[in-house]
Amino acid sequence: MTAWHWLFGDQLGPHFLTPGEPGPAAGAPVVMIEARSVFRRRRFHRAKAHLVLSAMRHRAAELGDRACYVRAETYTEGLRQAVGGAPVTVHHPTSRAAYDLVASMDGVRVLPARGFLLPGAAFRSWAGGRERLRHEDFYRWMRRELDLLMDGDRPAGGRWNHDQDNREPPPSGLRTLGVPTPYRPRESDIDEEVRADLDRWERDEGIRFVGRDGPRAFPASRREALAALHRFVDHRLAGFGPHEDAVLAGDPVMSHSLLSSSLNLGLLDPAEVVAAAEDAWRAGRVPVQSAEGFVRQVAGWREYVWHAYWYFGEEYRHRNALRHRAPLPEWFLELDADAVAARCLSTVLAQVRDTGWTHHIPRLMLLGSYALQRGWDPRAVTDWFHRCFVDGYDWVMLPNVIGMSQYADGGMMTTKPYTSAGAYIHRMSDLCEGCAYRPADRTGDRACPYTTGYWSFVHRHRTRLAANPRTARAVTGLDRLQDIEQVLRAGRRQGGSPP
Repeated sequence: MTAWHWLFGDQLGPHFLTPGEPGPAAGAPVVMIEARSVFRRRRFHRAKAHLVLSAMRHRAAELGDRACYVRAETYTEGLRQAVGGAPVTVHHPTSRAAYDLVASMDGVRVLPARGFLLPGAAFRSWAGGRERLRHEDFYRWMRRELDLLMDGDRPAGGRWNHDQDNREPPPSGLRTLGVPTPYRPRESDIDEEVRADLDRWERDEGIRFVGRDGPRAFPASRREALAALHRFVDHRLAGFGPHEDAVLAGDPVMSHSLLSSSLNLGLLDPAEVVAAAEDAWRAGRVPVQSAEGFVRQVAGWREYVWHAYWYFGEEYRHRNALRHRAPLPEWFLELDADAVAARCLSTVLAQVRDTGWTHHIPRLMLLGSYALQRGWDPRAVTDWFHRCFVDGYDWVMLPNVIGMSQYADGGMMTTKPYTSAGAYIHRMSDLCEGCAYRPADRTGDRACPYTTGYWSFVHRHRTRLAANPRTARAVTGLDRLQDIEQVLRAGRRQGGSPP
């Protein structure tokens, strides 16, 4: 009997149905399960729920009679309804909870993971015996292993990392970068059906969402994802590098690829994505720093985060080295950008509310930094990022938030906490223009909440930070402040109310 092959909602590209060992049987019938329990457990962003369901239904329509698409309360119920007791194969799911579920099911054979560049065994071999798993070490090793952006045994352009070239502030006086617009899909009848179902779930079944569900902004099919990839590489990649860390209020997308949701839905294979970037550089169409900066995001950081998620184990979720326990305030949970006076945070929170997306610097240095400074519970922050971003999954957000953003792992992934005062935001963005606060003010009515928050964070964790060579200067700076008591009082006054 030919086994059915189960496709999860983030395994939607053709590479998840490539037959042969270790893969599904050639022409195997496919089962897809839309489980409402997933949406009951978490209050997801409405745009994220829309994208996932639209992508699943688009894939089922492509597969036609080969696919059995089941709508059920749970995965277990849906699988039983679809295949009864027939044998099933499934590629390694991306979350620990989903893996534990399929591994416990009789008659289900779990195949190796797809959608990543490196098997887990290779990462474990690289990681074994290392005291610290630094991304830069992993990235260089990956480049050699994959012969990616290499000139013989040397990195393209003579440097492994062109990060120093990719940290330019936004061009002075410009409201947008002026690059070609990204690919945007057109909605189909499937999107109309999804939106009606979500309305019904909210009205009749008590399933709640957060954020707005505007016209779908991200690909929901393989065809759309390829169109987005080609538009980025052909028209936007060349300008990506220099300003990848900059932020403009009027240009939230800048030169970013917007491919993360397509990669994380499995619509694109990372191998084809990095190959397209390298080909563009070798053809002389993009500078090496832009190609390298993008490749570092996909073959470096994305791959590193995936393997770190499994390597560190389930206990990693509970790490809280800084002992932060404060709950997330209601205005943040509700994405209430209109309640926030700080222009930078209000702008970015509105982007998340309206689209379920913002690029990596607002995530790290505005949203994450604010949470870190206020001492919010890192598990709650992780859950918020998971729920509120269209590209957010457990494997994505757990290392990114626990490790990179909130430093809750105490340095297992990064060498220092990533937070700053308002001066960094002012230098790298135009978000301080017209703000109710001044980035240099530590006290008074116009004290920047990021500046007071930064110094309050340094004061609270001064012993730990003084012992770290990368943060010791912050403690020295703290000791030079003559008005530290007033700064701390200003930080306490701001508290959990909207800044």
